[in-house]
Amino acid sequence: MSLDAAYLEYPHRKRGYDHDLYPWTMLHERKPVAWPDGKSVAVWVCIDLEWFPITPEDKPFRAPGHMQTPYPDYRHYTSREYGTRVGFYRLLDALAKAGVKVSVAANSAVAERYPEVIADIMAAGHEIIAHSTDMNGTIATGLDEADEKALIDGALGVLERVSGVRPRGWLSIARSQSWNTVRLLKEAGVDYCCDWVNDELPWRFNNGLINLPLNHELSDRQIITVQQQSADSYVQQMKDAFDWLAREAKQTGGGRMLPLNVTPYILGLPYRIDAFERLLLDLAGRPEVWFARGDQIIDAWVDSGA
Repeated sequence: MSLDAAYLEYPHRKRGYDHDLYPWTMLHERKPVAWPDGKSVAVWVCIDLEWFPITPEDKPFRAPGHMQTPYPDYRHYTSREYGTRVGFYRLLDALAKAGVKVSVAANSAVAERYPEVIADIMAAGHEIIAHSTDMNGTIATGLDEADEKALIDGALGVLERVSGVRPRGWLSIARSQSWNTVRLLKEAGVDYCCDWVNDELPWRFNNGLINLPLNHELSDRQIITVQQQSADSYVQQMKDAFDWLAREAKQTGGGRMLPLNVTPYILGLPYRIDAFERLLLDLAGRPEVWFARGDQIIDAWVDSGA
């Protein structure tokens, strides 16, 4: 059976993926990354601080974790609100006990409605990255470019006004982008996004925007909520991931990164927060660990010349 000649004429058939957004490389082909003070594993905690409108929108799509039952869906609405009222502050306390600084991916609606929460984040030395406007602020191809630009600029502007610092990072809802997002983020002055999960180290788009991969397979939402595993299981999996990355870094001589994506209304519950505290304290006691915010990681990555 002969091969269809048209197969070889496909216009995007080349090494890597079928787009020109970034050059495709494998991890072992790149210059090794050196983290500060000789640390081998950068541990990046990113907390999703979200505001869910009580009535969801389905265009371009409904955000994961949004309201589910006939509206008003008070059960899911108030459980999400619990994260901001109670769970988030438990996470802040746990971070303070371990001496850890993190990135907080905040909807701008949180800044508008609860500016005291943003003030507490900044006072503790954490970084705020933009996480759209609210959980109806989803992005996908089909969203008008002017509307997407307004959403990005609006979220960045509100967070800058309330926090006093313009966010350098961007996390889309559900890590979803349109064909225009990479360009629009760069034009808005964003230094890095967290939406592309295809690596364990930073890399650059062709337009200079950096991607800092935030793997959702390592998130509490995926492990605890979707897979229905316990908080203890989540902690053990994060320790296993760290052990593997530390061994890999030792063997290759290049740094690695472990992203921990956590959610206040999931890990902030009273029967789960102890497990998260134990995880932070365990990692903080390991000599290979460099706990860092997202902006610190990309700056160190750039400085290393990787």
